[in-house]
Amino acid sequence: MLWLFAFTLQAASVSLVYAMQHYPSGWGHYDVCKSQIYTEEGLAWDYMACQPEATDMTKYLRVTLDPPNITCGDPPETYCALENPYMCNNECDALTEELAHPPELMFDFEGRNPTTFWQSTSWKKYPKPLQVNITLSWNKTIELTDDIVLTFESGRPEQMVLEKSLDYGRTWTPYQFYATDCLDAFTMEPKTVKDLTQRTLLDIICTEDYSRGYVWKNDKTVRFEIKDRFALFAGPRLHNMASLYGQLDTTKNLRDFFTITDLRVRLLKPATGATMVDENNLSRYFYAISDIKVQGRCKCNLHANSCVFDKGKLGCECEHNTTGPDCSRCKKHYHGRAWSVGSYLPIPKGTANICDNTPFFNKHRSLPVLPVPLLPFPIFSLSFFSTARVCDNAMLRCQNGGTCHHHQRCLCSPGFTGVLCEDLRRCSGSSPPTGSAPVLAAAVVVMFYDYVI
Repeated sequence: MLWLFAFTLQAASVSLVYAMQHYPSGWGHYDVCKSQIYTEEGLAWDYMACQPEATDMTKYLRVTLDPPNITCGDPPETYCALENPYMCNNECDALTEELAHPPELMFDFEGRNPTTFWQSTSWKKYPKPLQVNITLSWNKTIELTDDIVLTFESGRPEQMVLEKSLDYGRTWTPYQFYATDCLDAFTMEPKTVKDLTQRTLLDIICTEDYSRGYVWKNDKTVRFEIKDRFALFAGPRLHNMASLYGQLDTTKNLRDFFTITDLRVRLLKPATGATMVDENNLSRYFYAISDIKVQGRCKCNLHANSCVFDKGKLGCECEHNTTGPDCSRCKKHYHGRAWSVGSYLPIPKGTANICDNTPFFNKHRSLPVLPVPLLPFPIFSLSFFSTARVCDNAMLRCQNGGTCHHHQRCLCSPGFTGVLCEDLRRCSGSSPPTGSAPVLAAAVVVMFYDYVI
């Protein structure tokens, strides 16, 4: 049996080392919300910050195009190749499955032969701009964890803007501008993500890296670099995630930068392959996208480790006594302290900041003082209540003459008066007067206080 134990221990050690080596690539694990631990009082819950696993978010989006009739095939159309204006053997016909190029082909399985892709109508109304808005909506707040990558089947656009929304498409802000000439297109100096620093990470830049010249078959992608921005805090190989987590915990603007509800790709000018547009061959100019990758996770405010897609909608499976699509509020009867987002720190478990079901525990305010009515008989205990000594989940033991009331708070035991408060003063040992009236009056006060809370 000893050799079996040693083998199991060795396997566990290897697994732990492997997990630690791959820790940065997944933003850390944080895949457990709570676990049971042994205390002096017995089994109790140990709560941890947790989040869903990163995944391909394009499986859950809804795509819309503006204008809605911009997809090719109605009526059928023939296209020429950009690099060869005399090669015009590409057809688009919405009524023929093999020749149709609907928007959903931007998100299907890659690797098919021939490649599947969405395609716009050609620039047949030149010189009127050929412009398309592609909006990706999740109806859920998500956090980006990897680069956004668009793969074009045609040439990459000469002008394009990537935009984000945090309010379900009501307002939009730019993520990045793309152009063959940033000064001419957007009156912006060209930059790359390598020009950014920790202080300028949130700057909106225009890059020329993905728009110059005709794009050959092995170079068709346009990126919005997420990981390069992470690396400004976590290091080139994302080895110092604690630094990034610390920044995300303390800088709301930084968290919001990587958080979205919607993305919008604004295609403003197609690839032309030359400085001048050939007006005699406008079927050469169009947009075609074979793949869009968006890697991320549901935003659950570090209060859930899973997110489900039910009835066409994403939602966090909330833990820590929280609720809502993003676990952004406390459940009913769990408002003992104000809701708070979980914290990544300290690594590796973080801080759960659970919603508490003890109404008397609130780190932000003192216990309210209730007026005590004048009664014709002495009351042996009207000030039962504790602002500090809670006994939820048997984690804390009542001291100095106290007993645990409803597994929630420490009260003075019968036969004692006084308060169990932060300085842990003893309940005084005076016995209650005989008769049931004082006990009834005390019970009324307790019931009234419970009702008010």
